[in-house]
Amino acid sequence: MSLEISPSGFSDTENVQSTFPQQIVLSPKQVARAIGVSEASLKRWCDKGKLISTKTVGGHRRLHVSNVLRFLKDTGRELVRPEVLGLPPSTRKSEWTQERGAQQLFDALALGDEDMVLQVVFDLYVAGFSVCEICDKIMTQTFHEIGRAWEHGTVQIYQERRAASLCARALQRLEQFTPPLTADAPRAFGATLASDPYTLPTAMASVVLREIGWRATSFGVGLPTETLCDALSKESAQLFWVSVSSFDSDPVEFLADFSRLYNAASAREIPVVVGGRALTPELRKQMRFAAFGDNMAHLVDFGSTIYRATRREGVSA
Repeated sequence: MSLEISPSGFSDTENVQSTFPQQIVLSPKQVARAIGVSEASLKRWCDKGKLISTKTVGGHRRLHVSNVLRFLKDTGRELVRPEVLGLPPSTRKSEWTQERGAQQLFDALALGDEDMVLQVVFDLYVAGFSVCEICDKIMTQTFHEIGRAWEHGTVQIYQERRAASLCARALQRLEQFTPPLTADAPRAFGATLASDPYTLPTAMASVVLREIGWRATSFGVGLPTETLCDALSKESAQLFWVSVSSFDSDPVEFLADFSRLYNAASAREIPVVVGGRALTPELRKQMRFAAFGDNMAHLVDFGSTIYRATRREGVSA
C-alpha cells in the first residue's frame, strides 16, 4: 500500500473514515438527459444488454451510475449534462496522462480549491483511470511533489495538511460511483495505530478495496491496540489492514503491540496486510503478516486473490 503521503512529517489529523455513501441510482429519463439521447433509445440499449439496468418491485427501470460510466467508456460517448449523474458540472471525457493529472491535481491542492480537486479526480475516473490508479499514479506522485516543494519552502505545512484532507474527501465522493456491492461481499477493515495521524493512506485502502467488491471500512487514525484487538474479536471480516506511516513508541514496543494485533487476527483466521514508510525492511523481518504492500496496487492484487477465494468457498458451500 502507498502509505506515506505527507513527506514533511506533518499530517492531516482530520479523522476521515470510510462510511458507505449512498450509491447513485438513476432513472432512464435522467440518464438520457445526461447523455443527450432520447429515453426510447436508452431503453433499447438496456433491452439489448448494452447498458445494464435493474427493475424495482414496481417494475420501474433503474440504472446504477457505475454502469452508466462503464457504458460511456466502452462506447466513447460524451456526457452532455454530467451534473445529472451527480458529477461535477464540467466533467468531460478527455485525454489524460499521468503527468498531466498529477500536475493539475498539484495546482488544485496548492490553491486549496476543492471544486478543482473534485474536477480533476472525476475527469480522470471518467477518462478510464481506476480508483487504484488515481491513488498510486496521480495522488501519490502529487504528494511527492508537494513534499519536495515543502523542502524548498514553496509549500507550507497548512497547504500540505489541507491537501490530504481534500484528497480524502474526493475519494469518499468517488466511492459513490464505484460498482454496487453484492449482498455477500466480503468484509474488510483497517486503521492506523496510536500516534499515527496519517489519514489519507487508510482512506485510500478502503476505497480501492471497495472498487474491487469489498465491503471495506476505515476505522480511522490513531487507534489504540486494545480497541483494534476488540474489533478483530467481534467483527466479521475476511481482511484487516494496518497503515504504519509513523509511530512514537520504541520499536520493541511497536512490535509487541503489532504482535498482539496479528495474534488477534490469526485467532479469527483474518489475513493481515500492512504497509507504510515506517515499516523498514529491518522492522518487517521481525513482523508476521499475510502481505506487505508498497502501493495500493499490491493491496488490490492481494485483495483480489482473497476475494476470488471467498467466491469459490461460497460456491462449494
